Amino acid sequence: MNTHVRSPGWRALFLALACTLAAGAGSAAPPFEDSMAQRMLACTACHGPQGRAAPDGYYPRIAGKPAGYLYNQLLNFRDGQRSYRLMTQMVDPLSDTYLLEIAEHFAALNVPYPPPAPVKLTAAERQRGEQLVLRGDPGRQVPACASCHGAALTGVLPATPGLLGLPRDYLNAQLGAWRTGLRKAHAPDCMADVAQRLAPEDVAAVSGWLASQPLPAQVKAVPAAGRDPLPMRCGSALPPGGRP
Repeated sequence: MNTHVRSPGWRALFLALACTLAAGAGSAAPPFEDSMAQRMLACTACHGPQGRAAPDGYYPRIAGKPAGYLYNQLLNFRDGQRSYRLMTQMVDPLSDTYLLEIAEHFAALNVPYPPPAPVKLTAAERQRGEQLVLRGDPGRQVPACASCHGAALTGVLPATPGLLGLPRDYLNAQLGAWRTGLRKAHAPDCMADVAQRLAPEDVAAVSGWLASQPLPAQVKAVPAAGRDPLPMRCGSALPPGGRP
């Protein structure tokens, strides 16, 4: 019996195989290795080679993200906290242990980021985006993005992702999903609270400013030790292997 599978998963297996075949159409099949890299071809068919992100701007980079963050998102897709049918069907039959293996595989990848794409912003929009990201807005009770995602915005271990190197369309989609309740996390749902305090023009300013920033030389998430306390409690920041 496969200990990675918690329930029958022929539908998910078919989808994974379909994505893999689509990605490799017209080329010779790779030799069978039964390695994590080969198994994860089903993921990279959408998320780009080695998880570098897809060119459409909607499938984000997963390479190098904190293992705790990736693990929590896989759990959320499987258990209904996040809603995207393809992801849910692919991870539905998989055990917690195997989801953690997948997360650790992609977290360990160290592949370069592309330069940021040009973003059209007015001077006022750029200023507002920078303010919200780096200093927040006390009047709206919006903490700075940097206070949770790290001063360099590259993420904080074990479970807070970086915000740089993400396409603007993806950032807009996720902030919009938090605002409308389409995307959820375990209580207290801090990202939903923050996103719902942002006006639509604030979302556009934040996503535009973040997407236009160059990547620092050190792009990995930083350890949490020695950092200031988080401005709010957040139920989504579970350690790898943790459960709410």
